[in-house]
Amino acid sequence: MAKFANVDDYLAALPEGLREVATALRPIVNAALPSAIEAMYHGSPTWSAGEAVGKNLVCLVKAYSSYVTFALWKGQLVDDESGRLEASAREMAHVKLRSVEDIDADLFTGWLKQARDLEAPAGAR
Repeated sequence: MAKFANVDDYLAALPEGLREVATALRPIVNAALPSAIEAMYHGSPTWSAGEAVGKNLVCLVKAYSSYVTFALWKGQLVDDESGRLEASAREMAHVKLRSVEDIDADLFTGWLKQARDLEAPAGAR
């Protein structure tokens, strides 16, 4: 995928089904992380709890050919009673989203708040 200047451009370039999923996920992330920095970082939309892009990363959204990955940087440390989070590299965990129906706003909000608290300085929560 090409380099994009911002998250809007990234989402606009996605195929319709993937764009629908990523676009539905974005306001959930923004609502759960109101003080986070939303930006493109290493080619994917990311949300950072730090003072700059790429600092204290909380989550990312990345589209593949048939699904969108929603990943938490320290997701393996997040309490996930649903069992939906899959372990990734290092401390990351992710969930693959193939349709809007795969998004559970309440569940994802809980994950995001836990992940934010693992990353954010106390004053930024």
